[in-house]
Amino acid sequence: MHAEIGEAGRRTGPYTALIDLDDGSYGVLAPERRFVARGADADRMVLISIPLPGTDPQRFMAEAEASRYLLSPWACPAVEIAGAGEPPWHARPYLPMLPLPTALAVHGGPLPERTVLALGAALAESLAICHGQGLTHAGISPAALFLAADGPRLTGFGAVRVAAPDGTSRAGLPGLEPGSLPPEQAAGGRPRPLGDVYALGATLAYAATGHTTPEREELTPVLRTVIGRCLSRDPQARPQLTELMDTFLPAASQADSSPNSAGLPATPATYTAGPTPRATALLGPGWLPGRVIAALAHQSSVLLAAERAVPSSLTWAPPVPYGAHSLRPGTPPVPSAHSQN
Repeated sequence: MHAEIGEAGRRTGPYTALIDLDDGSYGVLAPERRFVARGADADRMVLISIPLPGTDPQRFMAEAEASRYLLSPWACPAVEIAGAGEPPWHARPYLPMLPLPTALAVHGGPLPERTVLALGAALAESLAICHGQGLTHAGISPAALFLAADGPRLTGFGAVRVAAPDGTSRAGLPGLEPGSLPPEQAAGGRPRPLGDVYALGATLAYAATGHTTPEREELTPVLRTVIGRCLSRDPQARPQLTELMDTFLPAASQADSSPNSAGLPATPATYTAGPTPRATALLGPGWLPGRVIAALAHQSSVLLAAERAVPSSLTWAPPVPYGAHSLRPGTPPVPSAHSQN
């Protein structure tokens, strides 16, 4: 995998592209084209998104505007959008983070159960906040999810709506990962909250196995039932988000109390009522595997060097273990015989 600028020094609004986060090496569709860019005065970095070819630019911009009102700490809404007459784009604050498919490749295979459970708790809570605002995410997929050191970040807002009008088939349209698309939405139905639950289950299945439609035996007992229910073709058979949080939080807390890689007991998770998100305690040190943390640090160091580099000369290749490049939809990643735990 080699992530670099597809269009050297591409200018988008007031920003210049530095590294491309979506090179397509893992065969997982991204909802939009995303790259890290810097401002004209080089004083700040942002994550820029532009629509994929074939996407309705007006709908893309409408969804970017709507995302600005999301309140969840694990949402990554637009904070700046293209002006009138400009080609469509929007920007988010930058922090070192990896798309979920890249994180699996860096790790050398599926993520640990503790990481998947913490993701499930945080994303279920994030979606509960989103739905409480009267919004449906309508775009959750493996590539729409970024992993940062302090927790996940959801992007891809409105990808289903952006791709096609209600009532028309969405299968095969740009940016829609088929394994994450709820069947009722693939057929053209209006995005609904329970469709987000299906997409959440598919994304967690990907994190746990390397693909969105796992066999039961591929999942751990803790994950098997809950992910299976999320992936029900009948929306009414899917669990509510409050039920998912009540499942993921205790399970992740129990996993967090097991010995860590150093053989020492981890600090048990505690939950705080009130405005502090309940899942925050699960996202402390150790929630991400070491290789993923190392790749985040590597990305950060490359971008720090960008202050002195010509954009077209920058490349970023996260340290992917040998044999981990075979991530493809429906195919589990190949563990590396040479990888370290």
